[in-house]
Amino acid sequence: MVFTRHPGFSAQRLAQALSVDISQIHKKITLLDGLCPEAIEMLRDMVFTTGVSSALKKMKPNRQIECVELMLSANNFTQSYAEALLVATPAAMLIDDQKTFKRIGVGKDQMLKMENEMASLLRQYKLVEQTYGQDVLNLVLAKGYLTKILANEAISSYLQRHYPELLDEFRAIADLEALEV
Repeated sequence: MVFTRHPGFSAQRLAQALSVDISQIHKKITLLDGLCPEAIEMLRDMVFTTGVSSALKKMKPNRQIECVELMLSANNFTQSYAEALLVATPAAMLIDDQKTFKRIGVGKDQMLKMENEMASLLRQYKLVEQTYGQDVLNLVLAKGYLTKILANEAISSYLQRHYPELLDEFRAIADLEALEV
């Protein structure tokens, strides 16, 4: 939960009441400053550190949204993951259009390769995300169909005699307990 500015509470008073350093209170108060509204909305129910927020603040709004989507899909809201996404962010998508390559010990060529790989992964992720629902539906339908045909003794015995490895695979699909959608 983010502490909002309230006239009845001073940061100093709150820090004393919670026995924490006042700088921690100031960091929490400004946790969302500099993040675009869409990213804030996506992060609404997530628990994350000020380090995550700090990394996101260095990115332009479109990149903030992309990174939050990646964090949500990976269910990873750690500072190290946010910083890795920051490092993989092209300079044009950063607030100051500058990158510090020496800080991370990576050369410009390696950084460019990493940026290209990250962009490729993001495109692949978006493609999988678009087809996931239809793929699960197809699997549910296939499971139902296989369950019905395997219940037919003539078909099961034929498959057992001529295609035992295929029968094993069909049974494995038919025995699936749950399919996540």
